Amino acid sequence: QVQFVESGGGLVQPGGSLRLSCAASGSLSSIPIMGWYRQAPGKQRELVARITTNRNTYYKDSVKGRFTISRDNAKNTVYLQMNSLKPEDTAVYYCNRFLVMASPTYWGQGTQVTVSS
Repeated sequence: QVQFVESGGGLVQPGGSLRLSCAASGSLSSIPIMGWYRQAPGKQRELVARITTNRNTYYKDSVKGRFTISRDNAKNTVYLQMNSLKPEDTAVYYCNRFLVMASPTYWGQGTQVTVSS
């Protein structure tokens, strides 16, 4: 069973940048589609971005042009570069496999991103 450990979160000012990393305990190449999710206080977890093995990407409308998802199968790592951060980006960010018809069953601790002046 592949597990994921997120890192790179922190406190930044509006307009700042962060780069999140997701280290997989197993072979990332065995997972066709990986995603970054986030959960803000009082809200449901939502998909922020996803990436396939051939590097096709999808982004939530509100982060298009600001966030970039990438994957390095050799390092078993997925990244999320976040630029021009806004207070509404504040959330706990998680990485996991993307499933078409269901939410992933197992989640890690995530990494906290706080955008505040």
